[in-house]
Amino acid sequence: MIADVRESLEAVLGPISEPVLLPGGASKEAWAVDAGGERLLVRRAGGGVIHRHTLSLRDEFEVLTAAHEAGVRVPRPVAYIEDLAGREAFVMERLEGETIGRRIVRGSVPQQLPLQMAEELAKIHSLPPERLPFLVEASIDRLVDELDEVGEPHPAIELGLWWLRENRPPLREPVVVHGDFRIGNLVVDESGLVGVLDWEFAHLDDPARDLSFSLVRAWRFGVPEKRLGGIGDVEPYLERYNELTAFELRPEELDYWELAGNVAWAIGCLAQAQRHLTGQERSVELAILGRLGAEVEYEICHLLERHGVT
Repeated sequence: MIADVRESLEAVLGPISEPVLLPGGASKEAWAVDAGGERLLVRRAGGGVIHRHTLSLRDEFEVLTAAHEAGVRVPRPVAYIEDLAGREAFVMERLEGETIGRRIVRGSVPQQLPLQMAEELAKIHSLPPERLPFLVEASIDRLVDELDEVGEPHPAIELGLWWLRENRPPLREPVVVHGDFRIGNLVVDESGLVGVLDWEFAHLDDPARDLSFSLVRAWRFGVPEKRLGGIGDVEPYLERYNELTAFELRPEELDYWELAGNVAWAIGCLAQAQRHLTGQERSVELAILGRLGAEVEYEICHLLERHGVT
């Protein structure tokens, strides 16, 4: 496969170094290559997707391009490739820094990182939706449909969905959201935030949805006492975001969307596990995600209890 990938890439980029398949990535491959003295990363389609409404790589590349044009800290987009050894892919700049969540939260977290995260979200949420006309508006009903496709009873998730439908805050005007904004999808170095990665879940939604996804317990990477991604407190992060936007988001909105983020991730874990269990793609990593889904269901129960559901 490496030879096929190299041949396809050289047809676009010219002579390159030997492609190196990087570890991680439940639904996409990442290949590191050097071309023309530049460090590049190739994002190539995998064997499936986490959510049914995941963007194609063509559309993800277009979102990345729009974000780059708007000054969001993202890798510089290089080229979209329709057929890279049988799958679509795109090439972008390979940023220097750490992306592994556990290393980030266990290391020396740059003090400015939480505020930088808020600043990048403010830029993302100001992207003009008309620049990206293929983005669709999300809804809780979409999660219901995805859970139905799993074909198994999961009472904790179903109860979470019921609570979300019954208690949704007043609707805000939807904006362009990243859809998976969290530690683990950010490149971090000693200066703080270097870049925002993985735009496959971009869509139109309530801005609080994006702001809250970093609060999901799974993305605190073993440091649960620091609610913001295992790196800090929520209050300065929310305050900085509100300073830069006109949304005036309230803490209770973040509570709602934290639960929604857990529900979405639990369904995503189940969908990934189904790829393994059905034989579509045998993978220890996918099987582990199925086990992780049970932990997320437990967190859903914990959050519902905080909301008075017993």
